[in-house]
Amino acid sequence: MTLGRDTDVIVVGAGIAGVAVAHRMSTRYGLDVTLIDPRPPLTLTSDKSTECYRNWWPSASMVGLMNRSIDLLEEMSQRSGNAFGLNRRGYLFVTGSEEQLQEWRHRAPLTSSHGCGPVREHVSADSYQPTPAEAMGQGLDGVDILTGKALRAHFPYLTDDAVAALHVRRAGWLSAQQLGAWMLEEAKDHGLRHLVAEVVEVQERKGRIVGVETSTGESIATDAVVNAAGPMAARVARMAGLDLTLRSELHLKVAYRDHLGVVPRDAPMLIWSDTQRLDWDQEEREALEDVGRDDVLGEMPVFCHGRPEGGTDSPYLVALWEYHKELQEPVWPLPVDDLYPEVVARGLSTMIPGFGRYLDGLPQSVVDGGYYMKTEENRPLIGPAGPDGFYLACAYSGFGVMVAAGGADLVARHVIGDELPDYASAFLIDRYDDPDYMAELASSADSGQL
Repeated sequence: MTLGRDTDVIVVGAGIAGVAVAHRMSTRYGLDVTLIDPRPPLTLTSDKSTECYRNWWPSASMVGLMNRSIDLLEEMSQRSGNAFGLNRRGYLFVTGSEEQLQEWRHRAPLTSSHGCGPVREHVSADSYQPTPAEAMGQGLDGVDILTGKALRAHFPYLTDDAVAALHVRRAGWLSAQQLGAWMLEEAKDHGLRHLVAEVVEVQERKGRIVGVETSTGESIATDAVVNAAGPMAARVARMAGLDLTLRSELHLKVAYRDHLGVVPRDAPMLIWSDTQRLDWDQEEREALEDVGRDDVLGEMPVFCHGRPEGGTDSPYLVALWEYHKELQEPVWPLPVDDLYPEVVARGLSTMIPGFGRYLDGLPQSVVDGGYYMKTEENRPLIGPAGPDGFYLACAYSGFGVMVAAGGADLVARHVIGDELPDYASAFLIDRYDDPDYMAELASSADSGQL
């Protein structure tokens, strides 16, 4: 297609999704790009997750998209001198359930067949290959299932109740802020215009995008608008006559000062894969009942998780546990849960008994968070939608940091008419018009969300 007028492409939203789109379009395709957001870049929700990545997903389309995104992250890591601290320490799912172990053994080969890499199982310590703490793009892929001596030898800080662990190898974390800042600077070197304003109108004529109007009164003519507005994506879509049915979930995270060194600095992301009940004493239970906190007294959900934060000299640990399960419209400041640091600490101590040493006096901690904007099945929306020239790069849920590069590559291909990958159709909004897709959606209970 022919792009042009005041600017080739307008990207709405300067979070990690929008910055990645602007970067890909300007540096890879040489387009004239204008990035618009009233807030400073990368300050709303982009750094509010665990800032991790993985290629272990329950569907072939998500695996394909994530593998592409990780390819690009590794390329950028090499080109930038690893300016954003990419590592490949992996995700370690831990269980105390024999049933869960058998489920992993059953499902891992299927997930592997989507392109995640091979499945290896280890009973002895010698057969398992640890990931070097400094590993970036190199290393194993696939997964390792550890039981018995292998589990005890390599992860001695885990609870004795742990039956097995599943180590996803093409996985790790990075600094979303530093990644975004590096992409933004490189895009500016290629002519990116960054406008601090709000888009108040998306203009179209005869079913085709012709421009936008901003809160500063500026009208900008363009042939293409990409909606990468994160929590504001549904509002921006309505300006183009498009109704996005998105779910908004509040997710918090807590950073602890692990001054006792309970979690080794070279640990992977640690994830407890079982439900649990927190060990409140009777007085605590009665006090929680009195203030209406029954949500932390019964069976708690799976996937309490955390990881080291910062370099080898840093004492910090970042942890998340989404036990609220509340849908709500995004509001700021974020709703506060004063119990969150203690609840997560108790959850972590189930998996890492040494963390229980903090329960008599919680370490210094800081809580922040953001909103996961999700489709029903927790897959993103990427590609054309609504009037000609309007594109989506949104509904990135809790995986925005890991999918941003791959999503940017995919939406850029749609905009310029480049060859599309096999997984492209799985992320179009018209997938909901496909009876086969809807049947698959109805039969699948696994969204891949932690």
